[in-house]
Amino acid sequence: MASKPEGTQNGVRLVVGASRGIGLALVENQLADPSVRRVIATLRPTSNPGDLQRLAKLHGERLHRVELDVTDDCSLESFGHYLDGLNGGIDSAIHAAGILHDASLQPEKSLADCNAANLLRSFEVNSIGPLMVARCLLARQVRRRQFSFTVLSAMVGSIADNRLGGWYGYRASKAALNQLIRTLAIECRIKHPGACILAIHPGTTDTALSRPFQRNVEPDKLYAPTQTAARILRVIQRAGPEQSGSFLNWDGKQIPW
Repeated sequence: MASKPEGTQNGVRLVVGASRGIGLALVENQLADPSVRRVIATLRPTSNPGDLQRLAKLHGERLHRVELDVTDDCSLESFGHYLDGLNGGIDSAIHAAGILHDASLQPEKSLADCNAANLLRSFEVNSIGPLMVARCLLARQVRRRQFSFTVLSAMVGSIADNRLGGWYGYRASKAALNQLIRTLAIECRIKHPGACILAIHPGTTDTALSRPFQRNVEPDKLYAPTQTAARILRVIQRAGPEQSGSFLNWDGKQIPW
């Protein structure tokens, strides 16, 4: 296990993209930990807040729900103002928001399926959005404070591992995310030496994001959100500044860029 830098932990965690899937499971897992004083869960203004409302009834003030659209400058500015009101900063932030498909966006099977609008949207949500959230957070973190910032990347974002092709937008936006996280980690070595900046592949998880593409997934390779959340948190807990800038699998092993 890596050594941890000195710093004060105040038991505040952040999950971006927390209304469903892995993000929701990360919220539930951390609320079950008595050492966690507060979990801040962000959701888009258009998201269904039902499951977070259920958790709020169970956990009261330990759960803070905040609206955030990571692609909207005004929403990011409002989120920054919310962070300004926190006393003591955040110990751990996990960016779980992302897009693979929706009513107007599907993974491209070939070059002929690519169009500029969908490619840009993939980059806005999967690459630029996490970096803008990091900018909001790091601008408000004490220089030598111990904290972690983790993004959920994907194995398909590995250039070295790309043997099948296809999925142009998703692959490229996750590869770009990996590069941004690596670059951020290098900057943080000087500006925030107590930081651990990670990209983690969560494994194929039974969520709405992966459901249309599960047909060829072996049953023992398809994970429940609760299982995935526990694995992600375990990897984060075991990592320290020495691993900052790494692209890791859910089991903690390095993934080639």
